[in-house]
Amino acid sequence: MMERELLVANKLGLHARATAKLVQVLSGFRSNATLLAKGREVNAKSIMGVMLLAAGHGTSVLLRLDGEDEAAAMEAAAALFERKFDEDA
Repeated sequence: MMERELLVANKLGLHARATAKLVQVLSGFRSNATLLAKGREVNAKSIMGVMLLAAGHGTSVLLRLDGEDEAAAMEAAAALFERKFDEDA
């Protein structure tokens, strides 16, 4: 199992488009993915689950991955957060 704290740095936070990108990236991996923020824990491969976090700009989230490809999944998800979901210039 791997865990990593990630910062939601894009201006609009985890809104629908950013959430869809995250779910799409993680769904390509076999590992179980959980996202924790604001005292809530949700399935990170569920658009509705991630949206329920209401993680705005500046929110710190914890991504937990467990499975055979967890390292690759973490790398892909972290890169997406670092690129600000490809939204900000």
